[in-house]
Amino acid sequence: MTPDLAKPSPSLRQIAALPLRMKDGRIETCLVTTRSTKRWTLPKGWPMKGRKDAHAARIEAKQEAGLLGKADKKPIGIYPYWKRLDTHFALVETTVYRLEVKATSKKRKEQGQREVQWMSLEEAALLVTEPGLADLLRELTHRACSFGTTP
Repeated sequence: MTPDLAKPSPSLRQIAALPLRMKDGRIETCLVTTRSTKRWTLPKGWPMKGRKDAHAARIEAKQEAGLLGKADKKPIGIYPYWKRLDTHFALVETTVYRLEVKATSKKRKEQGQREVQWMSLEEAALLVTEPGLADLLRELTHRACSFGTTP
Protein backbone atom coordinates (compact mmCIF):
# COMPACT_ATOMS: atom_id res chain seq x y z
CA MET A 1 0.00 0.00 0.00
CA THR A 2 1.44 3.40 -0.96
CA PRO A 3 1.07 6.39 1.36
CA ASP A 4 -1.37 9.13 0.42
CA LEU A 5 1.02 11.86 -0.70
CA ALA A 6 -1.82 14.33 -1.25
CA LYS A 7 -2.38 14.63 2.50
CA PRO A 8 0.04 17.06 4.16
CA SER A 9 1.81 15.77 7.23
CA PRO A 10 0.86 17.48 10.49
CA SER A 11 3.00 20.58 10.83
CA LEU A 12 4.96 21.51 13.90
CA ARG A 13 4.32 24.91 15.38
CA GLN A 14 6.20 27.16 17.79
CA ILE A 15 5.55 30.59 19.23
CA ALA A 16 8.10 33.38 19.66
CA ALA A 17 8.33 36.76 21.33
CA LEU A 18 9.74 39.76 19.47
CA PRO A 19 10.95 41.80 22.46
CA LEU A 20 11.07 45.54 21.77
CA ARG A 21 12.17 48.55 23.80
CA MET A 22 13.04 52.19 23.18
CA LYS A 23 16.58 53.23 24.07
CA ASP A 24 18.14 56.57 23.19
CA GLY A 25 15.35 57.31 20.73
CA ARG A 26 15.63 54.07 18.75
CA ILE A 27 13.85 50.75 18.82
CA GLU A 28 15.88 47.74 19.96
CA THR A 29 15.09 44.04 20.02
CA CYS A 30 16.52 41.29 22.17
CA LEU A 31 17.96 38.06 20.78
CA VAL A 32 19.00 34.94 22.68
CA THR A 33 21.27 32.08 21.70
CA THR A 34 19.97 28.57 21.31
CA ARG A 35 21.15 26.15 23.97
CA SER A 36 22.79 23.58 21.71
CA THR A 37 24.12 25.38 18.63
CA LYS A 38 24.47 28.91 20.12
CA ARG A 39 22.77 30.51 17.09
CA TRP A 40 21.03 33.86 17.63
CA THR A 41 17.22 33.76 17.58
CA LEU A 42 14.11 35.11 19.30
CA PRO A 43 12.91 33.66 22.61
CA LYS A 44 10.60 30.86 21.49
CA GLY A 45 9.10 27.52 22.38
CA TRP A 46 6.22 25.13 21.89
CA PRO A 47 2.61 26.20 22.51
CA MET A 48 1.54 25.71 26.13
CA LYS A 49 -1.58 23.75 26.94
CA GLY A 50 -4.22 25.95 28.52
CA ARG A 51 -2.46 29.21 27.56
CA LYS A 52 -3.03 31.53 24.64
CA ASP A 53 -0.03 31.75 22.29
CA ALA A 54 0.69 35.41 23.12
CA HIS A 55 0.88 34.52 26.82
CA ALA A 56 3.16 31.55 26.07
CA ALA A 57 5.45 33.87 24.08
CA ARG A 58 5.65 36.20 27.08
CA ILE A 59 6.56 33.25 29.32
CA GLU A 60 9.31 32.14 26.91
CA ALA A 61 10.79 35.67 26.92
CA LYS A 62 10.83 35.68 30.72
CA GLN A 63 12.39 32.20 31.02
CA GLU A 64 15.01 32.60 28.28
CA ALA A 65 15.96 36.28 28.62
CA GLY A 66 14.46 37.57 31.87
CA LEU A 67 12.19 39.97 29.97
CA LEU A 68 8.99 41.27 31.53
CA GLY A 69 6.32 43.00 29.50
CA LYS A 70 3.07 42.89 27.61
CA ALA A 71 2.58 40.75 24.49
CA ASP A 72 0.20 41.79 21.73
CA LYS A 73 -2.73 39.43 21.28
CA LYS A 74 -2.35 39.32 17.49
CA PRO A 75 0.82 37.97 15.84
CA ILE A 76 3.21 40.29 14.06
CA GLY A 77 4.31 37.61 11.58
CA ILE A 78 5.12 33.99 10.85
CA TYR A 79 8.32 32.37 9.63
CA PRO A 80 9.37 28.78 8.88
CA TYR A 81 12.64 27.19 9.97
CA TRP A 82 14.26 23.77 10.12
CA LYS A 83 14.51 22.55 13.72
CA ARG A 84 17.08 19.98 14.72
CA LEU A 85 15.30 17.19 16.60
CA ASP A 86 16.93 14.08 18.13
CA THR A 87 16.76 11.96 14.98
CA HIS A 88 16.00 14.38 12.15
CA PHE A 89 15.24 17.92 11.07
CA ALA A 90 11.61 19.09 10.97
CA LEU A 91 10.05 22.13 9.34
CA VAL A 92 8.50 24.30 12.05
CA GLU A 93 6.15 27.25 11.54
CA THR A 94 6.86 29.94 14.13
CA THR A 95 4.25 32.58 15.01
CA VAL A 96 5.78 35.78 16.38
CA TYR A 97 4.16 38.07 18.97
CA ARG A 98 5.41 41.58 19.70
CA LEU A 99 6.43 42.01 23.35
CA GLU A 100 6.76 45.54 24.71
CA VAL A 101 9.44 45.08 27.37
CA LYS A 102 8.79 47.01 30.58
CA ALA A 103 11.58 45.56 32.75
CA THR A 104 14.25 42.89 32.92
CA SER A 105 14.87 40.41 35.69
CA LYS A 106 18.38 39.64 36.89
CA LYS A 107 17.35 36.03 37.52
CA ARG A 108 15.92 33.81 34.81
CA LYS A 109 15.11 30.13 34.48
CA GLU A 110 17.66 29.53 31.70
CA GLN A 111 20.44 31.61 33.28
CA GLY A 112 23.83 30.39 32.07
CA GLN A 113 22.31 28.39 29.20
CA ARG A 114 21.86 31.27 26.75
CA GLU A 115 23.45 34.59 25.88
CA VAL A 116 21.11 37.57 25.77
CA GLN A 117 21.78 40.73 23.77
CA TRP A 118 19.88 43.90 22.83
CA MET A 119 20.46 45.38 19.36
CA SER A 120 18.78 47.21 16.49
CA LEU A 121 16.37 45.32 14.24
CA GLU A 122 18.89 45.75 11.41
CA GLU A 123 21.67 44.13 13.45
CA ALA A 124 19.33 41.32 14.50
CA ALA A 125 18.42 40.61 10.86
CA LEU A 126 22.14 40.16 10.10
CA LEU A 127 22.79 37.84 13.07
CA VAL A 128 19.93 35.34 12.81
CA THR A 129 20.43 32.33 10.54
CA GLU A 130 16.78 31.58 9.76
CA PRO A 131 16.05 33.35 6.43
CA GLY A 132 12.35 33.80 7.25
CA LEU A 133 13.14 35.46 10.58
CA ALA A 134 15.76 37.71 8.94
CA ASP A 135 13.16 38.75 6.34
CA LEU A 136 10.61 39.51 9.08
CA LEU A 137 13.13 41.64 11.00
CA ARG A 138 14.12 43.52 7.83
CA GLU A 139 10.45 44.13 7.00
CA LEU A 140 9.90 45.59 10.45
CA THR A 141 12.81 48.02 10.02
CA HIS A 142 11.08 49.45 6.95
CA ARG A 143 7.74 50.05 8.66
CA ALA A 144 7.09 53.42 10.23
CA CYS A 145 7.82 52.74 13.89
CA SER A 146 6.24 54.41 16.84
CA PHE A 147 6.28 52.77 20.24
CA GLY A 148 2.85 51.56 21.20
CA THR A 149 2.08 50.43 17.64
CA THR A 150 3.39 47.47 15.69
CA PRO A 151 6.69 48.33 14.01
